[in-house]
Amino acid sequence: MALENYEAPALTVIVPCYNEAERLPASLPQLLAYLEARGESFEVLVVDDGSTDGTREVAAQVGGARVRVLSYTPNRGKGYAIRYAAARAMGQRVLFSDADLSTPIEELERLAAALDAGWDVAIGSRALAESHLAVPQPWWRERLGRTFNGVVRCLGVRGYRDTQCGFKLFTRRAARAIFPNLMIDRWTFDVEALVVAEKLGLRVKEVPVTWINSPQSRVRVLRDAFRTVADLLRIRVRWLLEDPKRPLPEPEEARAADVAAPAGGYGGQ
Repeated sequence: MALENYEAPALTVIVPCYNEAERLPASLPQLLAYLEARGESFEVLVVDDGSTDGTREVAAQVGGARVRVLSYTPNRGKGYAIRYAAARAMGQRVLFSDADLSTPIEELERLAAALDAGWDVAIGSRALAESHLAVPQPWWRERLGRTFNGVVRCLGVRGYRDTQCGFKLFTRRAARAIFPNLMIDRWTFDVEALVVAEKLGLRVKEVPVTWINSPQSRVRVLRDAFRTVADLLRIRVRWLLEDPKRPLPEPEEARAADVAAPAGGYGGQ
């Protein structure tokens, strides 16, 4: 297809994966069926973040031509995986979703409504009064989550009840400005994304969602406690001293960039 005739998909869905070969056969068809039923154009980028269990092969087999598989080694972390895919995303909006669909993909409509209303970023939240925890976390994980959010607020990231829900939607313009500025590779990258959005003057809406706890969560808060605190301090210090190096693109610039070929090519790169 000639580039001048290329039409960007309405939505890019990024699914970061680390050793998700067991869960993808159930979750990926569910995600694809929902997106196809919506009637809008889309692309799905499954990112194999240095998996050792055949995640790449399973994603390619289950998703077929409907999924673009990106893969690299070694494991770098969820933040890196999403940045890697965001640099290759072609959609007019960019969503990232956990592979286990802890936030059901149907909740996309709530986030999309926020962008329709003029917000630049919509983040799923498990902590609002209207949120529905269909399968709640164990009490100790909930307590750790509250402690983490308290530390985040102490470091100056205020106004959000839940920064870590793995379900966030960005306009193309916001995604092209935020993701190139991020440096955190692990799971605290969500906090940095919100800090950068604030520095850029973007409007962020926290949206209540349904959430189903997965007992196989990859996040190990206690094990990673020191690294988590160190990453939060790095975020705080860096963005006190710096401004984003990638400015917010003008709308026309963001649209024009979509006719370029995706960086990195297709699956396995």
